[in-house]
Amino acid sequence: MAEIPQKAASAESGKADSLALNLALLIGITILAFLVMGYHPGLEDDAFYLAAIKKNLNPALFPHDSDFFRLQFQATIFDKVVALSVRLSHLPLSWVVLVWQWAAIFLVLHGVWRTSRRCFVEAQAQWAAVALVAALLTLPVSGTMISLADQHLHPRTLATAAILAAIVEVMDRRLWLAGVLLAVAFSLHALMASFGISFCAFLWWTGQGWTQRGSLVFGRSSAVAVALMPFGWIFEPASDAWRQAADTRDFYFLSRWQWYEWLGIFAPIVLLFVLQRFLRARHESPDASLNALVSALVRYGTFQTIVGLAIMLPPSLERLRPLEPMRYLHLLYLLFFLIAGGLLGQYVLGRHVYRWLALFLPLGVGMFYAQRQMYPATAHVEWPGAAPSNPWLQAFAWIRQNVPIDSLFALDSRYETLPGEDYHGFRALAERSVLADYDKDGGMAARVPHLAPRWLREVTAQSGWRNFQTADFQRLKSEFGVNWAILSRGDRAFSEFQSDSGPGITCPYANQQIRVCRLY
Repeated sequence: MAEIPQKAASAESGKADSLALNLALLIGITILAFLVMGYHPGLEDDAFYLAAIKKNLNPALFPHDSDFFRLQFQATIFDKVVALSVRLSHLPLSWVVLVWQWAAIFLVLHGVWRTSRRCFVEAQAQWAAVALVAALLTLPVSGTMISLADQHLHPRTLATAAILAAIVEVMDRRLWLAGVLLAVAFSLHALMASFGISFCAFLWWTGQGWTQRGSLVFGRSSAVAVALMPFGWIFEPASDAWRQAADTRDFYFLSRWQWYEWLGIFAPIVLLFVLQRFLRARHESPDASLNALVSALVRYGTFQTIVGLAIMLPPSLERLRPLEPMRYLHLLYLLFFLIAGGLLGQYVLGRHVYRWLALFLPLGVGMFYAQRQMYPATAHVEWPGAAPSNPWLQAFAWIRQNVPIDSLFALDSRYETLPGEDYHGFRALAERSVLADYDKDGGMAARVPHLAPRWLREVTAQSGWRNFQTADFQRLKSEFGVNWAILSRGDRAFSEFQSDSGPGITCPYANQQIRVCRLY
């Protein structure tokens, strides 16, 4: 009888060791994924998110232009939660955001691992699913201008982690917990959560033998989530300014999609349909969860494609395009590569180390190289506290430390696409107000229509920036109250205004690429 407790203790010890090993593997894969994808705070959409967090921490920031991020952020708790974590931890914001980014990647991969465990029996298949998703986190999602995860902290990544956790709970028939997790996702990123709710509904529908009580709970949570979505703006009439703002978003117009982007819509659904038929023909019990996941993805993908095309194609529904219905592909791609990785691990990679290296080493190097080509003028990982090598970021840092907090800047409205800028947002990194830019603020004006006239007025006032002279800068000062300007090499004024003085303008900062000038 004494052997029984000993065996039980041994079993518990084995479980603890297995849990520790799995946790270590997940942390290791998370670190590798982070190093492959890189880290760029303030990049692209983070021009809004990081600015909103900083505004929460210091309400005096952005006295002239906070509407360009504040209005949309009323629908998310993301910036409030990150700001609260800074206050509670008493750590610098840059380090807190980095920790959140690591946590977000880890939680996504943890969700992939938990899902794969329910679809594949063999450990090598489960870990191959995690490894493939980790390697492809920066893969673009066809035609949508997003990737599986971002190189900066984004609420979409955290919402994706919550959606994956909800998918696991639906598989385990804990529908009330799935509803809670989807509500968390909705509070972070309503659009992505709506796709998660849609997929979980199809996954529930695909499953067999689930209780009516569970379906009622899930149905109620979905209904509440849909009811909370702010749809009032849909009924506002479209203005010419709004149409010009929407025109900055190529993915709003399916006629602008390339052939390979169309292929990216239909090819995964076709492949999943073929796989669905193959799995059904096998009738093997270990494939039950995998079969359910694949079948749900086919239904979800088909349904959302029809809905997306129905919204995006008719000109009469142009005001619905900011709902970005084609971004349902994000979850489809993520689960598609989860399944593909698991199948590769099960049927190809096995326990052969050389096969794993032959697949993932070139894949990781290729994804790393692609990131370096996208942001060649910036360090691959922008560590907190590290001196930036990018001249634009050097100028932003000088502004942050030396320019009054209530200043209003002007610069080329397409500055993020200029050579060497690498898509970093001025507002988030310089922490000063600025006139609207063409691209990112144009996207915000398309989502918040009453911003569109202001956006158009400010962008129009900055047109022809490359040839601006003193009179043009004084016009901006008179019309908008601009008292600072950023000039880049290639601007006519860059060579005309030296660092010491000029007529009505002084440039106290300059590097090889940028001049920061004050208007009098």
